[in-house]
Amino acid sequence: MLAYIIRRVLQMIPTIFGVMLLVFFLFSVVGGDPSLILGGKHLTEEVLNNIRSQLGLDKSLPEQFFIFVKQVLTLDFGTSWSTQQPVSNMIASRIGPSLTLTGSLLVVSLLVSIPLAAIVAYFRGGLTDRVVTIACTVAMSISALVYIVVGQYVLAYELAWFPVRGWGDSLFTNLLIYVPLPLLMGLLVSIGPDIRFYRSFFIEEMNNDYVRTARAKGLSEQKIMLKHVLRNAMIPVVTTVMMSLPFLMMGALILESFFGIPGMGNEVLLAVNKSDFPVIKAVTIYIAIATMIFNLLADLVYKLIDPRVQLK
Repeated sequence: MLAYIIRRVLQMIPTIFGVMLLVFFLFSVVGGDPSLILGGKHLTEEVLNNIRSQLGLDKSLPEQFFIFVKQVLTLDFGTSWSTQQPVSNMIASRIGPSLTLTGSLLVVSLLVSIPLAAIVAYFRGGLTDRVVTIACTVAMSISALVYIVVGQYVLAYELAWFPVRGWGDSLFTNLLIYVPLPLLMGLLVSIGPDIRFYRSFFIEEMNNDYVRTARAKGLSEQKIMLKHVLRNAMIPVVTTVMMSLPFLMMGALILESFFGIPGMGNEVLLAVNKSDFPVIKAVTIYIAIATMIFNLLADLVYKLIDPRVQLK
């Protein structure tokens, strides 16, 4: 196990280097000169040269890439070009609200969708399966904006059960007051595709030969479902969850915008609009590193779920 972890960590090094090359090429070569955007309409040659000097764009491409590599190794991406604040501080102040919302949404969605998907798969082909499938299809056909606008108007404005928008300084206050409404709206958007997605995993496992063998041995359907099907079906579920974890830091752009949550989604959107390359590059690198780490963790979880899995 330890040798496998070390080997996977060593394999991350060339992958990270490739990501750095790609990011640098896209932003420094293909992306054009951001000093022209930052300088505004009435840009003189002197001001342009000053901006390029301040941003380090007057250096050669190899020098700029060396600086970028140093930033990645130290996880210090300098200051934002638009706000002049340290990028690390900006991300640190924004990632908390995003994780509070998206992390809560992920946990609640899993707790609701996986049991419902298992129940629907257990009664596959019956009335329960058909009703839930139709309900999920209808829910998926409704735009997320409709859920948000109607939810804000009815639950927040008319009934005053929740605040329309806002965010506090306390984690407890946010979870108790500001998170429930956007969490409910996000759950309504995601619950339909999640149930249908996980249902397909359970049905696929229930059609395997080992399930028919277990039935032939006289095992009850409940025992087959809980002891065999659920464990094997959790492997693709773990894959899906682990692959989504790195993007939790990106937040939920629509929810953050409508509910006034100061998260990473809004920050990344502002960085793209203002060509704030240090922020965009930092977020890209962080997501790439997190993706590789969670891929490794997913393999380790596979091993815990099924000790027969061979790690290669």
